[in-house]
Amino acid sequence: MATAKKAPAKKAPAKTAAPAKKMAAPAKKAAAPAKKTAPAKKAAPAKKVATKKAAPAKKRTPNAAFMKALTPSPALAAVVGSTPLPRTAVVSKLWDYIKKNNLQDKANKRNINADAKLKEIFGKPQVSMFELAALIGKHVK
Repeated sequence: MATAKKAPAKKAPAKTAAPAKKMAAPAKKAAAPAKKTAPAKKAAPAKKVATKKAAPAKKRTPNAAFMKALTPSPALAAVVGSTPLPRTAVVSKLWDYIKKNNLQDKANKRNINADAKLKEIFGKPQVSMFELAALIGKHVK
């Protein structure tokens, strides 16, 4: 009798497992149409990516206004030199001077502490790096 009781117990879990499989199958069928539509949506952005890669093939031409050599004022010439330079070179040399003399604020690296030469250009003891280009514009012709 003991074996007879064990046999039905084995069959009972088999019955509960079978309905679980049947329930899983319809879920897969419902998920399948979603997968078919998803690749169609993914295909469209893939084409856009291909066109974006083709765009950088053109070589960018620099803006002539940035490349025009400008003469620095005497105050700015003390930092970057007196030879005419484009705006980009003036900003680059100014950053070289700032880094060489450790003039970036330790707590907030976006701020620049002015020494005696830079205070003539900036007009105040500390400026933000975002103000730099505007302040340089007043000192070049």
